[in-house]
Amino acid sequence: MNEKEELQYLKEQVRKLKQENRELSSKLAITEASKAETEENLSKIKNSFAWKMAKPLRVVRAGFVRLSYYKTPKNIMSKAEYKRRLKKAYVILGTNSFPDEAKRKEEEDTRYETKITFSVLVPLYNTPEKFLRDMIDSVRTQTYKDWELCLADGSDQEHAYVGEICAKYAADDERIRYQKLDKNEGISGNTNACFRMATGDYIGLFDHDDILHPSAFYEYRKAIDEQNADYVYCDEATFKGDSINDMITLHFKPDYALDTLRANNYICHFSLFKRELLSETELFRTAFDGSQDHDMILRLTSLAKNVVHVPKILYYWRAHAGSVASDINAKFYAVDAAKRAVDDHLNQFGIYNTIITSTRAFETIFRLQYEITTEGKVSYILPVPKKDTSYLDTLDSVGKTDEEVAELILVAEDETEAAAMKEKHADLPFVKVITASEKHSIPALFNEGAKAAAGEYLLFLKPGIKLISSDFAEELLMYAQRDDIGAVGGKYLFADKKIQHAGLILGLGDYGTVGHVHYGCEYTHIGYMGRLCYAQNMSAVSGNAMMVKTVDWEKVGGFDENFERFYYDADLCMKLRAQKKLNVFTPFAEAYVEEIPYAPADTDEAGKNILQKENKAFQTKWEKEIAKGDPYYNPNFSLKYLDYTLKVVKD
Repeated sequence: MNEKEELQYLKEQVRKLKQENRELSSKLAITEASKAETEENLSKIKNSFAWKMAKPLRVVRAGFVRLSYYKTPKNIMSKAEYKRRLKKAYVILGTNSFPDEAKRKEEEDTRYETKITFSVLVPLYNTPEKFLRDMIDSVRTQTYKDWELCLADGSDQEHAYVGEICAKYAADDERIRYQKLDKNEGISGNTNACFRMATGDYIGLFDHDDILHPSAFYEYRKAIDEQNADYVYCDEATFKGDSINDMITLHFKPDYALDTLRANNYICHFSLFKRELLSETELFRTAFDGSQDHDMILRLTSLAKNVVHVPKILYYWRAHAGSVASDINAKFYAVDAAKRAVDDHLNQFGIYNTIITSTRAFETIFRLQYEITTEGKVSYILPVPKKDTSYLDTLDSVGKTDEEVAELILVAEDETEAAAMKEKHADLPFVKVITASEKHSIPALFNEGAKAAAGEYLLFLKPGIKLISSDFAEELLMYAQRDDIGAVGGKYLFADKKIQHAGLILGLGDYGTVGHVHYGCEYTHIGYMGRLCYAQNMSAVSGNAMMVKTVDWEKVGGFDENFERFYYDADLCMKLRAQKKLNVFTPFAEAYVEEIPYAPADTDEAGKNILQKENKAFQTKWEKEIAKGDPYYNPNFSLKYLDYTLKVVKD
């Protein structure tokens, strides 16, 4: 082995060790979260009536135990009220949402300039009669009439009634096409047989035991005409029993988000796409049976020019014994197939050696740990306000989470402070101390530090932040290294481990500007549909700790110093979004922040005046984007509350 080969071998060994370390860190994080969840459950037990009744006995035996009480912020709804609203939403969004006679006539009488036929593919296998009839009837009652229903039947002889029922429907309606297969080829094979029968312009995927809203096709045709959509999907509900009104969950989805989709097949149902998107002979690839839909969605949305989300409940997913909607363990092989589908998709983008692990939210909601391929260095930027010693805790936490700090720039407000810091940290070669010029706001100090930085990546740290996660910088860098990524931020916690930041949403909160979603929620909370458990695209992330490529920071002109105290981080992210960059929130980069829990940062009179001024400035600057709505936050959610409270139920 020559010197070059030996060096390459050593580099590969280092890479493997780092990957193993990250995998162990992932398992440790899950274990810690599980421990925290157990502690929370124990706390609930201790607050129960039975536990309280037994208090005298415990006092005698072990002494008095004081339990902590945390005030709930006003923008977080109580669990009881949340459940009450959810039940009301079930009533509103079930059959009550179906078009009445007048609305149905209006939709049916709509005339279109061109004829577009939807081919709906349904693979059949031993489908219960009730489910089969419900499914077919939900297509026949669509208010948009240009469709064909393609049914490929792999049922066994004991379920011959499936073919008999379908034959009667086909005889009654020429738009229904039925084929009995020689053998059952599974979901993928049977669906591919449906596809070979299809003649339509758009292809839709429909499960044999589910139900469509009567206006589903009408809404999809409208999305095609008005937004030139070549891939369309909608929101969905899960129900049990024989009625869609017996709902279990409501899934209100974000618009198309690449990183979100890689970690979680949130698009799922009901997918309709332009036929031309499929360049291959098969719709589903049998190699990914169990997660063939995730594989297909990843492939086709990557090819689509305009993926459109219809933010309405138009699909009802039936949960029953043996269905994935009921229990993922009913199809455990789906988990392995989903991991392979995501990995194959990443490979198509030139992304290799990704560690894909299930999260505590759900088996098929993943943590993706990308290989860091960039050799670019990270420059930490840490402003130090006058007489502020909290930076020492930040500095200490950086040393514990990054063994190879390339550069950490301390930005002092004056020469005296700078001299003291230089002397204090003379033994740390990676620490560089500079003095700020005229402006001393946090964004101004960030800009000063960035201008002096030598790294290809900038990690801005707000004073007082303390990093928790091992390899904190790497968790951000694994995303920031991509050309299509703008800013990356983590999950930030108060001292009591409740959530301070998990992504910023446009228009959210009291001021209608930008707000922290999931603010004040418990650390153990998995978030709405598991969103606190996986990395996803967001409009903006917090400046508490934010990583940006130096070249991108320069291109957008750095932080806007007109935002002296508020919104400078959100503004930077919006400028990156305007450059077609994706911003990412990852829950696997955690840190503690110094802030008064559950109180706004406008407690002093001067702060209130600055807030009002900067709030108005942000709303003016990003007026169109705020008015349009945040693409990563469903319009069915209230902008008043921070915990995905439904807007469909009025306050």
